[in-house]
Amino acid sequence: MDTTTPRVLVIGLDPYRVPGPWDPRPVADAIAVGIARFAEHGVGVETCLFGLDGSDDVAAVVGAALAARPWECVVVGGGVRTSEDQVELFEQVLNLIRRHAPDAAIAFNSTPADTVDAAARWIDIPGRPTSAG
Repeated sequence: MDTTTPRVLVIGLDPYRVPGPWDPRPVADAIAVGIARFAEHGVGVETCLFGLDGSDDVAAVVGAALAARPWECVVVGGGVRTSEDQVELFEQVLNLIRRHAPDAAIAFNSTPADTVDAAARWIDIPGRPTSAG
């Protein structure tokens, strides 16, 4: 399988650009582990990570990533989805996906480490069962 052509886009928060008194390194390390699992299965993946520190125009960053190529699946990370303070951001991301990648499956991970499992629920990933049709 050609791993040079990304099939999956992972959209999420850049842990180093989320304000607050916390250590972003464990989350960044978990994201790296989760992304590495795609290569283990021979699946191309790209990330689109943005900050909540005001340094990104989220619509422009996410829109450009989505428009860069056709995606089979877009995985939206938990940092975007799970905070009640981020409901409008979550809506914005979903509507950008609908607009720029209407044919892509949309998946949600539980943790950064299970991102490949989330995508595998919707697209064929060698060595992973697909649960949706």
